[in-house]
Amino acid sequence: IMMYGVYSSFCPGTLLEVILASRDCLVAGDSCSSDETCSPRLRTLRQCVAGNGNMKLGPGARSQCANAVSALLSSPLHGCQCKRGMKKEKNCLSIYWSLHQSTIHGLDLVESYPYETVQRDYDYVRLASITADSDVGMTTVNRCLDAAKACNVDDLCQKLRTEYVSACIKPTAKSGLCNRPKCNKALRRFFDRVPADYTHELLFCPCTDTACAERRRQTIVPSCSYESPEKPNCITQMRICKADYVCRSRLAQFQYDCEPSETSANGCKQGNYGACLLAYTGLIGSTITPNYVDNSTSSVAPWCSCSASGSQREDCDNFLGSFTDNICLRNALMTFGSESDQQPTLNQPTTPSLSLSSRENRSTTSPPETIETMRSLLDTIIPTQVCTFLSWLVVDFSSCTQLYIQQ
Repeated sequence: IMMYGVYSSFCPGTLLEVILASRDCLVAGDSCSSDETCSPRLRTLRQCVAGNGNMKLGPGARSQCANAVSALLSSPLHGCQCKRGMKKEKNCLSIYWSLHQSTIHGLDLVESYPYETVQRDYDYVRLASITADSDVGMTTVNRCLDAAKACNVDDLCQKLRTEYVSACIKPTAKSGLCNRPKCNKALRRFFDRVPADYTHELLFCPCTDTACAERRRQTIVPSCSYESPEKPNCITQMRICKADYVCRSRLAQFQYDCEPSETSANGCKQGNYGACLLAYTGLIGSTITPNYVDNSTSSVAPWCSCSASGSQREDCDNFLGSFTDNICLRNALMTFGSESDQQPTLNQPTTPSLSLSSRENRSTTSPPETIETMRSLLDTIIPTQVCTFLSWLVVDFSSCTQLYIQQ
């Protein structure tokens, strides 16, 4: 009833039904474009946000922009969101950002977050059962290795993990280097499509020794996905990110879900560790991809620097600090690693100790390959070499090779 009261004066019958049925920005955009009242206002707003909007709209531009914003705040566009990893995600986000700009020619808009809330129950019990039968009597626990084994026996996780590693270590014929755009696209596909109970265990598992920490850092193949001889300036990277609808949206979601709070009991303004970690993984494969900077579970940052930031140094420090000095993100990482990540909003069970296979137990003290071996794989690429690198990350070799034979 309240929704009808808000929208009925603006939206006739069929448009109202769409509003009640879906908050998808693609649906809302189609509905607005087909409505004779909404459509011209949306066109006006897009001119307002298209850079030099005042000149395009003439002397009354600011007034027209204000009127368009006011009208569209009562349209199906207001409150619409997108799904992370959805088809036509960029198109959906372009509609979202048409309305949700921080400022339009001096007009302050309340900026929400672009993605629908995802409620996930991380099924640690199911992950534990994967290794429990064959590991009776084992006392050593290494969650990173257990997570890799769990991914190996899940078809989707193994397939997409093999695909991104292959994309990230295969050199291009022209330069001999990896194809970074292809690598990052495959990484985004993995973290968007594989359930978080697999991806989070792979990426956020706790480590107690250097070998484990380095394997964890290598999870997203940093040598291809983001590393460069010199760190770029964070302001430059952030500017590139905000020019892309997907990256801009992932950053906005991260800033919302991982916003710190000194008054919150757990350090997060939104009070949800799971949502913060999910938003963090959404940045992987972008120009501001974060990763571990040392062996510590809570030390993460994008590959950029604030040196030579000039008058923008404060903005740069604030951006970098959202990773390096963020109590919400730090607590989320540490709590996940301590096996006590229980969030009421996610209704998560207590994380059990995952047992370790004898093969994985041997790997903790003597990893079969070194970082130098991984880098040498960039010279040539055949299926067995991809699987060799994956085996260093504890992926089942025979299953990996069989996957390539099938393809």
